[in-house]
Amino acid sequence: MATIIEENGPSTHTQDQPEESSSCQARQHLEGLLNKNMRIRMTDGRTLVGLFLCTDRDCNVILGSAQEFLKSTDTFSQGEPRVLGLAMIPGHHVVSIEVEADSLDDAQGFGANH
Repeated sequence: MATIIEENGPSTHTQDQPEESSSCQARQHLEGLLNKNMRIRMTDGRTLVGLFLCTDRDCNVILGSAQEFLKSTDTFSQGEPRVLGLAMIPGHHVVSIEVEADSLDDAQGFGANH
């Protein structure tokens, strides 16, 4: 038996091992992305860039120090970004999520040195 923390509190369920393992791996992957710079493209063409702070069961995403870029024809970075600060992106508006490579490199470099 495994204890699962649900939205309404802990409950005890019997689970198959593969489901528990994949769920644990997914959670560990998300935890590894915390405080990494992310680029989120939305259904209306806007792009938000900021630090990944959290998500929930509905795939809503919270970004810290977020900046908004309007849709452009050449690259997303043209024009001045609009500073949003803390932003919540509803999951149903998310088209794609990218983790910036330099953010991942910094984390791997830090782990290798310590």
